[in-house]
Amino acid sequence: MIRAIAPLAATFLLAACGAAVPTHINSASPPQRNNPARTPKVTYTPATRPPPPAGDGFVPPQVMRSAGLEGVIGANKAALEREFGTPRLDVWEGDARKLQFSGEACVLDVYLYPLKPGAEPTATYVDARRASDGLDVDRAACVRALKR
Repeated sequence: MIRAIAPLAATFLLAACGAAVPTHINSASPPQRNNPARTPKVTYTPATRPPPPAGDGFVPPQVMRSAGLEGVIGANKAALEREFGTPRLDVWEGDARKLQFSGEACVLDVYLYPLKPGAEPTATYVDARRASDGLDVDRAACVRALKR
């Protein structure tokens, strides 16, 4: 009996060691989502903002094009706050910024990147999910639901 179970147990142990663990984050794609119920509000001021990465290897971001997001894509932080209020999260990573707005219906993650070196970050990508269970929702519908 033990001889029959040993190879099976070894297989499960090896499979657990090979679980997919990301080794890097592609700056063109948004970071992994956080559970909004467990994510504390984080705000960086210019004095505490992490410095941008060194070097001149600037790569311009890809800008999302989608109907219903015209007022969001291309907007800076101030314009987004006028539209949606104070963000629940404001996180810097290098020269990129993530703002998270939430309401009863949904959670909206807006990713801002500079379009050229030294430029102010503007919204280039948007992701949306239901507030209740985290399932993806229509981005434009979430934008409409969260507008002031």
